[in-house]
Amino acid sequence: MRPVVALFGQRARLRWLHLILGGALFMPFWMVGSLVMAPLLDGVGMFTGDLGAQLGAYAAGLPLAAVAALFPLARPMSVAAARALCGVPAEQFADGPARGRRARARTAAWFTLHLGAGALISGATLALPPFAVAVLALPFSPGLRDSELGRLWGLDATWLIRGAVPAGLLMLLALAVVAAATGALLARQAPRLLGPGPADRLAAAERRAAEAEARNRLARELHDSVGHALSAVTLQAGAARRVLDGDRADPEFVREALAAIEETTRRTVGELDRALGLLRRGEGAEEGVGPGLDALEALVRGAGPRVALTVDGNLGAVPEALSREAYRIVQEGLTNAARHAGGAPVAVRLDARTEELEITMENPLPDRPPVTRPDGGRGLRGIAERARLLGGTAEAGPTGGAWRLAVRIPR
Repeated sequence: MRPVVALFGQRARLRWLHLILGGALFMPFWMVGSLVMAPLLDGVGMFTGDLGAQLGAYAAGLPLAAVAALFPLARPMSVAAARALCGVPAEQFADGPARGRRARARTAAWFTLHLGAGALISGATLALPPFAVAVLALPFSPGLRDSELGRLWGLDATWLIRGAVPAGLLMLLALAVVAAATGALLARQAPRLLGPGPADRLAAAERRAAEAEARNRLARELHDSVGHALSAVTLQAGAARRVLDGDRADPEFVREALAAIEETTRRTVGELDRALGLLRRGEGAEEGVGPGLDALEALVRGAGPRVALTVDGNLGAVPEALSREAYRIVQEGLTNAARHAGGAPVAVRLDARTEELEITMENPLPDRPPVTRPDGGRGLRGIAERARLLGGTAEAGPTGGAWRLAVRIPR
């Protein structure tokens, strides 16, 4: 059963089809080779039955195929066909045009091997089965034996009639064996000739690094967005609960706190939808996640009534990438204030009047010494990293009884 599967199974049939595809691709080169060989063979045409002319055209067409394989499209086309039909794992192939002299040489070797072997197998596939069927029909067709062609070839010989059926079957079996063996040969050579070289591995490593950086960027954006939202919602909900549990209820304060919670959660859900959409589409972080400084007022309103915003200059003139990063810096600063300042008033000031965008945030220090930050200070490190990547600076620390965050980023 195993030999039958090896010769006629799905993999063998696909590899046979791959060889026939190579033969079809070789036809233009064979025709040009026929034109090249015609003057050397006293003008013999391309459709002659002369075996020497056919082999000469075949030999002349192979170098032409090798030259054609040097074009950039050759390797992607060859890889696509081999992935679909050769039965070789897809990850063993290189992607994109060949990079470097050695890669182009390997591609030319594969292209020539594929088309050369495919031309021979295709020719045998077209010619041998009809001949084998005619041989099989000899014992059962007196007309074929008595025909002029039959008498010319001696097909009426007794020994040939008796061995016609085994001979015909052996021809078909030999064709299947040769096709399967040639297909297996191409499958073994495919990873060596179409596999990634050093330049391809370097390009793949750079691509994976870029994808990892993009995903890390998206993860950081999600962390900042969700972390700020949870801190703001927790702060507002806790303040509203304390007011309701106190001796003097303040419905207006509770209403503002609930409105801030609603706006914060709605904005965060929108940012999550956008980020998840980018992840599903596989897009990079350069697309940007979340809003910029145009949504700063909504961010401040969501942080509660004890946050005051002052803007000097035109924030609309700030470049988009810087605008997104500045928004995240303010968001992270508000998150830190909510976590560690116990709801103290926060003053936020942005100055866009010079060549640098200045972000300043201040809040009174708490009465008791600050406890160790549960996030290990990742918020301030994230702010400093964002500023540094944009060529700016970030400073944070107590000054004059207040905690002050100052960020300067070139525009």
